[in-house]
Amino acid sequence: MITLEKQIDAVKSVLKSEDILVFEFASDEGKKFAAVYADGLIDKNQLGELVIKPLGAVKKNAKFKDIKLFLASPELKEGKKVADAIKEISAGNAVVLVDGESDFFIVGVKMPPMRAVAEPPTQVAVHGPREGFIEDIKINLGLIRKRIKTDKLQVKTFTVGEKSQTAISIVYIEGLCPKGLPERVQNEIAENKIDIIPDSSYVAQFMTKRPRSLFKRCGTAEKPDIFCAKVCEGRVGVVVDGSPICLTVPYMLVEDFQSVEDYYITSYRATTLRVLRIISLLIGIFLPALYITAQLFKIQIIPFQLLLKISSSVAGLALSPSVEMFLTLFVLEVLNEASIRMPKYVGLAMSVVGALVLGDTAVKAGIISTPAIIIIAFSAIGLYTVPNVVETTTTLRWMALIIAGSVGPLGLVLFVAYLICYIVSEQSYGAPLAAPFAPLIKSDLYDSLIKANMYSLKKRPKTLRVREKVRLKNDANKR
Repeated sequence: MITLEKQIDAVKSVLKSEDILVFEFASDEGKKFAAVYADGLIDKNQLGELVIKPLGAVKKNAKFKDIKLFLASPELKEGKKVADAIKEISAGNAVVLVDGESDFFIVGVKMPPMRAVAEPPTQVAVHGPREGFIEDIKINLGLIRKRIKTDKLQVKTFTVGEKSQTAISIVYIEGLCPKGLPERVQNEIAENKIDIIPDSSYVAQFMTKRPRSLFKRCGTAEKPDIFCAKVCEGRVGVVVDGSPICLTVPYMLVEDFQSVEDYYITSYRATTLRVLRIISLLIGIFLPALYITAQLFKIQIIPFQLLLKISSSVAGLALSPSVEMFLTLFVLEVLNEASIRMPKYVGLAMSVVGALVLGDTAVKAGIISTPAIIIIAFSAIGLYTVPNVVETTTTLRWMALIIAGSVGPLGLVLFVAYLICYIVSEQSYGAPLAAPFAPLIKSDLYDSLIKANMYSLKKRPKTLRVREKVRLKNDANKR
């Protein structure tokens, strides 16, 4: 006969940590039980109401299958091995041991520390829903289920991480996404053996065949409405426990130029904003390089009146134009990094004071010129109009600046040509990164850099190769 003490010793011999608590109790007739759980991960009130109080009515000679009828928890399983008990306790569940029984009950009374559902800081919308994902996978899946109520919605959950045992869910609509894609995504993630998965960015790196690529292979979403819209287009979503950022594949570069509220405002306004974003991004990447090229190699491309202003500003500077621009950009990056790492209010003050004091002092000291500061400031603002690709575009700006200062306009043209070829050759799970422009898919152009009205988007993107192509059925021909 297996005593309750032996069962407790078997669990505590592995889980020796002091925050693994054991609560022993007995029924009115003397039947002994023990609840083992990790402190801080369960709802003790639920444990008392759904488990401990009902078991108080159990008779002393009650059998294991009869005891199960007293437990009122909706999340109830049976376990047989000590290894299973250890895994469930570590995951935040409570294990109820029964005196004289080798089997045990697993009760779902999780209540891990979490923040409330709120609007994400990087995808703020004036129009549209304000809810954002949080760090709990069950809450995130609930937000998805709240918007997609079809019985075709499928969720496959598995764990990755030798030490963390992080839960990851693959979300897709059966019969809509490309055949075999969910299984492919799951296999590419699960085949990686790693100690811990702290964030979905780790998973995103596992989902690319070229980890050193400049461009990402997964779309990101911090809002459930965006995530659900992408899944309903035929993509596969990935939800990672502990991360407020969910992933979607296949991914196209044009997705990052589509803002949160483009689908909640008029198509004319959305199109204007998208064109503005692409122009701002190109200016942010290439404006410093073009300024250096014009000063060093092709000064005649600068308008004469503007050239006179620039000449008066750079007169007497000790640094060459390329070194001056490089130094200005370096100072900007330092200020940006410091303002992020410093405490919130100190960082804000330091960034403002640093920009004003350093910029004004550097100009007066004759180290850098006023046009250089204006160009770098405008470049930084332009990049942040598309925040999802700011890491890539910042790197491209540095590369363009170095090439322009060392090789000149020819090098800059070759760099642009190489960049275009590089983007065109990239793919994400069968979808070209440059689609719908390369290859040219005319029907998909209505939701690319332009945003047509909903009646022009009757079909899902051909680039995704979905099995159910029509998404809007109505009498649109009368409109």
